[in-house]
Amino acid sequence: MLLSKQDFFEMLEGNRRLTMRVIEAFPEEELFNFTPDEKLRPFAEMVKEIVNIEYGYIQGIALDKWEYKDVFEGTSTKEEMIRISNEIREETRRMWSEMNEEKLCVVMKDEFFGPEQSHFDRLQYALENEIHHRGQGYTYLRLIGVEPPEFYVR
Repeated sequence: MLLSKQDFFEMLEGNRRLTMRVIEAFPEEELFNFTPDEKLRPFAEMVKEIVNIEYGYIQGIALDKWEYKDVFEGTSTKEEMIRISNEIREETRRMWSEMNEEKLCVVMKDEFFGPEQSHFDRLQYALENEIHHRGQGYTYLRLIGVEPPEFYVR
């Protein structure tokens, strides 16, 4: 059986709850500054990418407004990062409820990353990107001596 629009959104929501718990587990200084290697980004930068992709895709899919912007511009505290992440997710929830399943099947060139794909595939990519970066967050937490949240609690 294929996932319904609502089933897919519940998957997105469960993953986001877990990502938010990872953000909350970070001490503020390490959230914005810790990297295990100079070639890697702090977890805050990964969170910005996750939420900026969400914002850009949902605005594009729901409103046909394709704009990739930094919704965190000027953000320097964990509290602000959490607040903005929650505000963007609330906007996503509102727009999601207004979209129909046919909208998710629309195929078009990706305005941000290139290949032609359906909106569903685009959102699946965003989810996979979030999972990938959250895994990095788990590693970072362990490296700084913080026990990450239980993975199975969504």
